Amino acid sequence: MSGARTPEQRELAAAVRQVLAAHEGAAAWEPLAGQIGVAGLAIPEEYGGFGAGPGELAVVGEELGRALSPVPFLDSAVLVPAALLASGDTEVCAGLLPELAEGSRTASLAWAEKDAEWDTANQRTSASLQQGAWRLSGVKEHLPAAGDTLLVVARTEHHGPSLFLVPADAEGVTLTAVPVMDDSRPQWRLELSRAEGVPVGELGGAAPALAAALEAGALVLAADAVGGASVAFETTLQYTKDREQFGRPIGSFQAVKHRLADMFTSLESARSLLAAAVDGEVPAGAAKAACCESFEWIAGEAIQLHGGIAITWEHPAHRWFKRAHSAARLLGSSSWHRRNLALV
Repeated sequence: MSGARTPEQRELAAAVRQVLAAHEGAAAWEPLAGQIGVAGLAIPEEYGGFGAGPGELAVVGEELGRALSPVPFLDSAVLVPAALLASGDTEVCAGLLPELAEGSRTASLAWAEKDAEWDTANQRTSASLQQGAWRLSGVKEHLPAAGDTLLVVARTEHHGPSLFLVPADAEGVTLTAVPVMDDSRPQWRLELSRAEGVPVGELGGAAPALAAALEAGALVLAADAVGGASVAFETTLQYTKDREQFGRPIGSFQAVKHRLADMFTSLESARSLLAAAVDGEVPAGAAKAACCESFEWIAGEAIQLHGGIAITWEHPAHRWFKRAHSAARLLGSSSWHRRNLALV
């Protein structure tokens, strides 16, 4: 991407922005998937998708961040396809990916657990073979969406962490919406009680599949953060031009100029790091850590520079702040990613 979008990427961004402006909240998913095809961007053509690269995923992620959209793009179009493709299970891919690509089905990756979060090794959810069927029991946290199909990480007695497909409406499956501060990013808890699952890939082979999912998901969350930070900065800049104090725009005061300059510098640094991650020059985890921290700081500055109006329910400033903090913790905190990168 090298910091500059191709003509096709600019057209994709414009189309996504137009749909998000016309359709509020989760209602945008159907036209995004059906009219633009964002659900199949990361899915190869042989499975009904477009085989697009990280640049296109980043474009969509950035637009979703600008709109604070709650659509299930991260889970159904990024995390699950990445994990399935990396698993090497062509039979499962052929059965599920075409439906995900067309948007007729959604899927969620059930990975994180209380305390363990995105640690692959310390999974407590178990899978055991009982009378010829795999039965899963355990609790998963932080699902960004409640998909029709669940891709669950569970440990097996002799093979270690493995992947299993579980229908969301299967017996023994309970999905519960969790109260969250950030209403633009819903979260769900999954409880499994001897629910039947189908193995995906080799037993014990979850780690590389999850690593692929994490890399793709971290990139999209970095882009989401850049999108949210962009609109927070742009809105704040315009406000400082319009809001007058002592007969002049507040943006003309030196102290405010300095804060705006710092916000712009932080945003451009995040944008550059995102471009480097798209080009494969830096790990996506590093980009996520830095971009999310930039978004958190810019959202805080936006509230300060807007003054009292920013803490009213009607103003979007509090929503930028909440989105920034939820993105920073989803798929691993900044410190978690940095610790992992230090071990590589």
